[in-house]
Amino acid sequence: MITLFSYPALFGVADNNGYGLKVFACFRLAGVPFVHRHSFDASAAPRSQLPYITDDDAVIGDSDAIIDHVARRHGADLDAGLSLAQRQTGVMLRRTLDDLYWVMSYSRWKDEAFWPAFSAALRDQHPSLTEDDLIRARSYNEQRYHYQGIGRFEPPQAYARGIADLDAIEGLLPDHGFLFGGEPGSADAAIYGFIANILFYPIETPLKRHLAGLPRLVRHCHRIHERITGTPPRPA
Repeated sequence: MITLFSYPALFGVADNNGYGLKVFACFRLAGVPFVHRHSFDASAAPRSQLPYITDDDAVIGDSDAIIDHVARRHGADLDAGLSLAQRQTGVMLRRTLDDLYWVMSYSRWKDEAFWPAFSAALRDQHPSLTEDDLIRARSYNEQRYHYQGIGRFEPPQAYARGIADLDAIEGLLPDHGFLFGGEPGSADAAIYGFIANILFYPIETPLKRHLAGLPRLVRHCHRIHERITGTPPRPA
């Protein structure tokens, strides 16, 4: 049995981190049986990063490596019919989502305008977290942002980068169906992982406000959410 270890849920989304939610969505779309274990502690994970999985004797970290491993070992390949060009487009899309991740994370942990609402929501939905836990996590993330580069941007410039990412993803999506056809693939799961963590949050960041004006991306997120949960999301 596969066990997925990832960050806990928030605001009705199964993982409040885009990478873990991407894996969760991919497993659900592919019909892969798995146990989901939530944790804030990444110390046992490969490279000390969530998500990771255990699969009998294998321990796999990194969301893309996890998806590739399960596709090979369990025959659960959502992308089996894709062309080389489609697979390469998927790689570029995932790199864009990597960029969006930093802006989304910045909006939660660094921007003083939204930190109080985000930290209060974490404490409310996960009472085991202490104020000291959040202060340590915030300090750690601020160091990450500085060395990655996004932490050296002022908020308007940081959000402009994320908004450009959202526009680029919206431009890839068709009016009907999913990214590469009538059925969702791993790229659709990846989009959902990050977009759900903006769209379904009631915190009105510039990313969320801009996303509201991108109808294909909003529709895509709702459709994936209903497929993997069987229920529509609660209004944000």
